[in-house]
Amino acid sequence: MKQVHLSAIAVFGFLLFSGFSRQSFAQRLDLIPAPNELQVSEGKLDLNKGLSLKNEIPQEARKAHRYLLFATGAGSLFSQRNPVYSFRFVKEPSLSGDGFRLASDESGIKIEASSENGFFYACQSLAQLLEVYGSGKFPQFRIQDAPAFTWRGLHLDVSRHFFPVAEIKKMLRTMSLYKLNVFHWHLTDDQGWRIEIKGYPELCKTGSRRKETLVGHAAARPEIMDGVEYGGYYTQEEIRSVVAFADTLGITIVPEIEMPGHSQAAVTAYPWLGVTGKNPGVWTKWGVSPFILAPKDSVFTFLENVLSEVMELFPSKYIHIGGDEATKEQWMESEQVQKKIRELGLKDEHELQSWFIQRIEKFVNAKGRQIIGWDEILEGGLAPNAAVMSWRGETGGIQAAKMKHPVVMSPGNPLYFDHYQSEKSSEPLAIGGLNTLEKVYAYHPLPESLNAEEKKYILGAQANLWTEYIPTESHLEYMAFPRAMALAEACWTAKEKKNYPDFLSRLESHRSLWRRMVVNYREWK
Repeated sequence: MKQVHLSAIAVFGFLLFSGFSRQSFAQRLDLIPAPNELQVSEGKLDLNKGLSLKNEIPQEARKAHRYLLFATGAGSLFSQRNPVYSFRFVKEPSLSGDGFRLASDESGIKIEASSENGFFYACQSLAQLLEVYGSGKFPQFRIQDAPAFTWRGLHLDVSRHFFPVAEIKKMLRTMSLYKLNVFHWHLTDDQGWRIEIKGYPELCKTGSRRKETLVGHAAARPEIMDGVEYGGYYTQEEIRSVVAFADTLGITIVPEIEMPGHSQAAVTAYPWLGVTGKNPGVWTKWGVSPFILAPKDSVFTFLENVLSEVMELFPSKYIHIGGDEATKEQWMESEQVQKKIRELGLKDEHELQSWFIQRIEKFVNAKGRQIIGWDEILEGGLAPNAAVMSWRGETGGIQAAKMKHPVVMSPGNPLYFDHYQSEKSSEPLAIGGLNTLEKVYAYHPLPESLNAEEKKYILGAQANLWTEYIPTESHLEYMAFPRAMALAEACWTAKEKKNYPDFLSRLESHRSLWRRMVVNYREWK
């Protein structure tokens, strides 16, 4: 199987050559996401006759050149004897940021950009075209492109159900092909701790395994358990491998270590982390566990040590610290916690959570990183430098943007990919809701209630794959694709240039590509 390594973040610029005419949507290239500026001619190139690099490679283009040679099918095109076509990397200062121009004509291929990202993203577009059209009948065109948003993300929960490294890398390859550029890796939760921490071996030895798993919906009665032990975790060596692999594809991995709630697996490994001191066992059910981390110095020492190891593994600017669905009952019932609230001069448990998150933020900031959390971190007061991921609709994101904090829009409707894709009875069991391909495509991350200045704080959007009801790799891909392709275009292509019927038409050309990649997907017809 030919592996396709493509990634994500396009650009802006425009190439004006003679001999081209603007085409209708039906005649456009079958690129996903659709380029913002494109012109196509009727000519074809037989690139099997060879490409020859005609100029010195700019420093900014060297990563893109390596990618093109070793991570795509283009390498063999540069090894032909007596090559017919030229290939040029040209540094063009007028193209700011990640902008690029990509052109193919009778003389060969030319890429213009001013930054490493610009050259890289141009090569990713080129690689997708090679995969879709092949090298024998390669189209002639000119493209100028830029992403509408810098954060085009896909989240995967591996705590409820664990997925091996091979599947993670397969997801990354497919993401990058469609210019999704952030992989949010949800590594810890009540149902399992999935990342090796050298300083705390029990997190994986004990916290990664649950004795059994709930069968069917959490609300179903009577509850039925499968009686089968379940577990798994990633070694630090495996994590480094995945992070390095993602980097070759232009993808940033943002790790998530949940706190102070969704921590039952950690409390099981080390009961002193909790409020009650009890060992609850790794949770076997879905929903929200009452177990929460205690707001005491020994717990902060633990979290700082864990995060130090995490930050050594992940070079991302943002470290996700969760902050969602932290039930406060155990804090309310604990004399020690109530004493802590009084000592700190706080009003209630919401302000205590804010204090908790701000203390973690100071540590993360001191390491040169920033925290990002789910929109509950707004409750009780937002940490000074925190970014917000808005999942309970857009309200939290709007509030954070008005406060001049970075925001990633991730509303459950329509960006939770664990929801049903249609109302057909043939759909596999899902958590509920209905997020169709068309709804995902129609989403736009900029709320009209924000003014122009406030909209600058919206980094982009992200879809989330929570895996309570996604137990297998095939099912995971079915839930992700092609909705992830719709998200990619919604975050990349200018709003006024989106066209859903045309998107569906372009999807058709990618079926053979997915078959070669052995990627499962849901039919959209």
